[in-house]
Amino acid sequence: MLVLGIESTAHTISLGLVRDGDVLGQVGKTYVPPSGLGIHPREAADHHSQMAPQLLSHLLDRHGVSLSDVDVVAYAAGPGLGPALRVGAVLARAIAIKLGVPIVPVHHGIAHIEIARYATKSCDPLVVLISGGHTVIAGYSDRRYRVFGETLDVAIGNAIDMFAREAGLGFPGVPAVERCGESADRLVEFPMPIVGQDMSYAGLTTYALKLLKEGVPLSVICKSLVEVAYYMLAEVTERALAFTRKSELVVAGGVARSRRLREILSQVGAYHGAEVKVVPDEYAGDNGAMIALTGYYAYKRGVYTTPEESFVRQRWRLDAVDVPWFWDLCNR
Repeated sequence: MLVLGIESTAHTISLGLVRDGDVLGQVGKTYVPPSGLGIHPREAADHHSQMAPQLLSHLLDRHGVSLSDVDVVAYAAGPGLGPALRVGAVLARAIAIKLGVPIVPVHHGIAHIEIARYATKSCDPLVVLISGGHTVIAGYSDRRYRVFGETLDVAIGNAIDMFAREAGLGFPGVPAVERCGESADRLVEFPMPIVGQDMSYAGLTTYALKLLKEGVPLSVICKSLVEVAYYMLAEVTERALAFTRKSELVVAGGVARSRRLREILSQVGAYHGAEVKVVPDEYAGDNGAMIALTGYYAYKRGVYTTPEESFVRQRWRLDAVDVPWFWDLCNR
């Protein structure tokens, strides 16, 4: 079975192929907004529309297959930016109608988790999903991924990106802020807004910008911002590990590329006897392979729809989605 996956939730348009549960590959292009600006949904959608045809052609040629070989089409149905999501959905519908094949709506966050489980050979982990749009600690229980902690406002990646943009450090912001902080010789105190098992990151951006206006060295702010943001996440993750007693801790999403965050979470895992596994860099960011892979799992378990019902959902909670294939990955 050959599954084509289409990812277009935010700044990246990416297509991937999976054959019988094995990732063949992926291609993608990222929309980079003008300097100093965030992602404009319509401009991102225009970018995706322009890039999608050539990416599809490139992907098929690279792997020596034709469009007619595709058995199932999967697309990221949400959450994400409405105009960008609709580009992927329209492309998926067009291909499904042309070929007469099933179409599978995929939750973007769950796809991040499944590609991480696949790549790290994990069975039943506690997952730290951290990206531009997600900050969630989740674990499987009773048919779904259950949330054991999450952001109350913006995701950790978005918070750091916003500061980087305002401070003139460019995009993507997380690696830029981390590099900037490497030269700092001290830390400054930041608030740590943790409410129960949840975190609030929007205030960190506001506070960091306040310090910048007050003349605190940029490198010191960057280092302090990164440290407090990551240690907030570590505190909530540690509690979740203590509660769930999971033996694996999987780190997924684009911010999983952070070396500093890996160091901190490795300490948390070691303290609780949990093996820490990090998604490989090639699958950390938004990618079509994760959509194709999750689409494959879902279709094998009877989850698919028709072009007429292939909607998108800008707001779609991870713990609102059944994952009937969960234990299948433990028997590979």
